[in-house]
Amino acid sequence: MATRGNNRSEKVKRIFQQFDSNRDGGLDREEMAALVIAVNPRVKFSDEQIKAILDEVFRTYGDYIDGEKGLSYDGLLRTYDDGAGDVDRDFDALGLELSFDEDAKDKEIMVRAGSDEVSSSSIAEEMVMESQKKQRTAAWAVPPNHGIAFNDTWKLVNDLTMLIKRLKERQVKDGNFKGDNDSNNNFDANSDAGWSRELGPSSEIGEKRVFWVESGHDYAVFVKELGVLRSRADGARSREEAFDGHMAIGRVLYEKQLFKEALVSFKRACELQPVDVRPHFRFGNCLYALCSYKEAKEEFLLALEAAETGVHQWSYLLPQIYVNLGIALEGEGMVLSACEYYREAAILCPTHFRALKLLGSALFGVGEYRAAVKALEEAIFMKPDYADAHCDLASALHAMGEDERAIEVFQKAIDLNPGHVDALYNLGGLYMDLGRFQRASEMYARVLAVWPSHWRAQLNKAVSLLGAEEAGEAKKAMKEALKMTNRVELHDAIAHLKQLQKKKVKGNGAADGEGAFIIIEASKFKTLSEKTTLRQDLASALQIRVFQRVTRLSKCDVELLKKEMRDNDVPVSYSGTGVPQKSVRKPNLEQILRRLLHFLKPEAFHGAVKAINERILSVLDRTGSGRVDMGMFYAILAPICIGQPEKRKRVAYDALLWRSVNDDGAGPSQIRKVDALDYIKLLRAIYLPTGGSSELHEVQGEMDISLISFSVFLVMFDDRDWGFGILSTLMKLETGDRNRHGDHICSVCRYPIIGSRFKETKSRFSLCSQCYCEGKVPPTFKQEEYRFGEYISESEAMKEKCGCFTVQSNAAT
Repeated sequence: MATRGNNRSEKVKRIFQQFDSNRDGGLDREEMAALVIAVNPRVKFSDEQIKAILDEVFRTYGDYIDGEKGLSYDGLLRTYDDGAGDVDRDFDALGLELSFDEDAKDKEIMVRAGSDEVSSSSIAEEMVMESQKKQRTAAWAVPPNHGIAFNDTWKLVNDLTMLIKRLKERQVKDGNFKGDNDSNNNFDANSDAGWSRELGPSSEIGEKRVFWVESGHDYAVFVKELGVLRSRADGARSREEAFDGHMAIGRVLYEKQLFKEALVSFKRACELQPVDVRPHFRFGNCLYALCSYKEAKEEFLLALEAAETGVHQWSYLLPQIYVNLGIALEGEGMVLSACEYYREAAILCPTHFRALKLLGSALFGVGEYRAAVKALEEAIFMKPDYADAHCDLASALHAMGEDERAIEVFQKAIDLNPGHVDALYNLGGLYMDLGRFQRASEMYARVLAVWPSHWRAQLNKAVSLLGAEEAGEAKKAMKEALKMTNRVELHDAIAHLKQLQKKKVKGNGAADGEGAFIIIEASKFKTLSEKTTLRQDLASALQIRVFQRVTRLSKCDVELLKKEMRDNDVPVSYSGTGVPQKSVRKPNLEQILRRLLHFLKPEAFHGAVKAINERILSVLDRTGSGRVDMGMFYAILAPICIGQPEKRKRVAYDALLWRSVNDDGAGPSQIRKVDALDYIKLLRAIYLPTGGSSELHEVQGEMDISLISFSVFLVMFDDRDWGFGILSTLMKLETGDRNRHGDHICSVCRYPIIGSRFKETKSRFSLCSQCYCEGKVPPTFKQEEYRFGEYISESEAMKEKCGCFTVQSNAAT
């Protein structure tokens, strides 16, 4: 095996020397073109094809390009290691011979190359049959040439290229074709060997995608003629040649962005060679391009299974499969799961800077900012000109509060790519957060210069101009935003601006678009009756309500938690604590969440997972083990899911029962008091975080293992000081926080009041829930004490008003 590897390395060296005509230690574009043509004597390359081949090689193996010299020997060796060609075939085609009288340095090079091969065949001998040579892999991993092993397949490729060219000419003539002239180099898609290109949302993809009109006579003729080519492939002399034909047809169609037709070819190739990795991999790429993320994931899993079975043959593709599988999972919103596959890719290929970038971006997406910064910095260390990595690193730094450093990194991303929309947009947001409105408006203007239809940038430009006190320009920008989209957010913003113009007052809140206000200490806020919510309780309940909305748990029936516990039991493990526990890793927990929140679209589900990870999982996994106690997790979710309050408490108790495991494996009929205390402490630490971390430390010293019933648990749960009595306030918000109160607006923020209206009984001004819980009142109503009544709806206020009028009338009589 070592001899075979040495011979292979020596053959690459001889090929390199053959074409390094100026002996400068590198193959420039002219020398590489000569090599490509020489090792494919039966192929007639066009100038366009040669250019595409060289562009791909020099881009994919950029790390091995030495300035003007070109591709180094190590780079050429790497192309063969990646399965880009067959060393033996090329060596034979060039008519070269081995020489074993090399000096010690050359022998050292051969030993370093070793015997790690991917797609090269055994040593070429004169006795090898010509038919075997024809079945070897072609020279370059470049579309549409990669993997072509039979001469008849080239004929199919040439004929298909002509069909596509004819279709394009007809659609361009009819004005139907939309896309760049050279779509091969524009579509940001997955690749085979080398680096997997990212498939995330990008303005560049939207600008450079090709859109074929699939209706009409021309396209129907093309599909019919394509069917003839497929029949020719099926009629090949052997199963291997038919596979080769369908793979080549699929590759050409994919590169020309005819994804639906490419699917048909790759599916047929999968049928011909079910255990071959490549058709599944390509099939998955097509499905992703068509936004069929779930189906793409399934194909990548099949490719992964085949690659792991034939690990020696397909080892070069494993990192790409892991990366593309992670990207497909992100398409489904499964970002925690995607992180696992990006990590696997980075472990298998430590120099895979895109895997590290994707890992960092995914970690940022789930709120794990420190880990994200580490991965992104590593990616940038490997590739300093990686603009996308700089952009995401800056976003993570901003999330961590390191704003000045974030500005520097954003600027670096923009220097590398002046039209980087995400970097410009996010830097604008950072400037907005810092109150640097003029700079923010400049960033949004640059976004619009690149992407004129970016309505969010237009809206934010208007807001930043307003902050910079350029009301006239802000009004113009707002009107432009309204032309771009008719979303309700813009109408609300315009209504608010009009309200502010009507009541121009200066004071504390002027910079935030509010009227003047003063903040009153909590002790001076009195309630009219027990029905009026206390200011402190309302503040806590509003925060929980926001969390409910972000995670959409307010739409998840608490009964689904019971069903999940009943139907999908979690195996008992001893991981981390040494005691039996029903715990799972975070990616597995994400799959459970996907079932609970099955009604969410991927983007919304991603947002929900991020919020849950930041607020709940970070507390439940305090040790950073990556595992979560599922019983405790279900119990933590129960109070904020939809359902009657008693039912929520019952499910929380049942989750703690389900969590407990006896030595015989059976669950108990009651829970331990220490578990109930632990649960209450965690519940308060997560949803009522004031003083929560100190309470978590206290629980560790309490070991009351006596058992308690559900009724005792209810008493502990409902305690307003030490339990979760806030649930009653939360229930009030859930039933009435969308109620409108006619024309009533908040006397402080000037927004229409939605939810509860808090009316001061003496001065008779009204506050919204947010201003009430923050203690804000208009300065014109300064009093020693304030007494508020709460009205859930306007009908309730009218009833009280009518009641007062009746009492006054009777008194007058």
